[in-house]
Amino acid sequence: MHPTEFTASFHQELEKLFLWRRDVRHFRTEPLPEELLDKLLNYAWMAPSVGLSEPWRFMRVDTPKYKHAIYEEFKRCNQEARNRYTSEKAEHYAKLKLAGLDDAPHHIAVFSEHNPEQGHGVGRQTMPETTLYSTVMAIFSFWLAARSYGVGVGWVSILDPQKVCAILETPKNWKFVAYLCVGYPKTLDDTPELERLGWEKRNLTHKKWFRI
Repeated sequence: MHPTEFTASFHQELEKLFLWRRDVRHFRTEPLPEELLDKLLNYAWMAPSVGLSEPWRFMRVDTPKYKHAIYEEFKRCNQEARNRYTSEKAEHYAKLKLAGLDDAPHHIAVFSEHNPEQGHGVGRQTMPETTLYSTVMAIFSFWLAARSYGVGVGWVSILDPQKVCAILETPKNWKFVAYLCVGYPKTLDDTPELERLGWEKRNLTHKKWFRI
């Protein structure tokens, strides 16, 4: 067999990996082995990037004061988000657990360098935002690899990007992309939590090719 060919059993396992990928918000508190965290970072680095620019920057947020500041910023943004809903929807929103910041053993902030020297601009002259897309690819590579090792990842989007950069004192040319909670999940499910809790259902309307 050619080294780039994969078996039917591999494809079945791959489908299972995508199915059970799920955003995790309930974590066990024990930390991951350092060698496993490093291995997951290596998987992220295998992601494709525009012009081989590799613009992603993964930051481990280990210091309690920074974790606390991010958690407080989340609570502020979360309250503002709740206030935008009508009373019934606001009550439902308040019951949702939308981040695992309180129990996840690892916090990882991911940034994208705005105009990295690496790659010399190839492929991003007309679409400079492709550096951001490349960083998201790295995050998803990290995420899938984590799930394959029994590790859960939760993406916290209820944060003010400028406040996050100020809290974490990042370089000015780093753009905040994601704040990830990482750790072993308390439970596993193949259905999105927001669907299980009645907030939203998957929309299969666009699950098809659009042809022209």
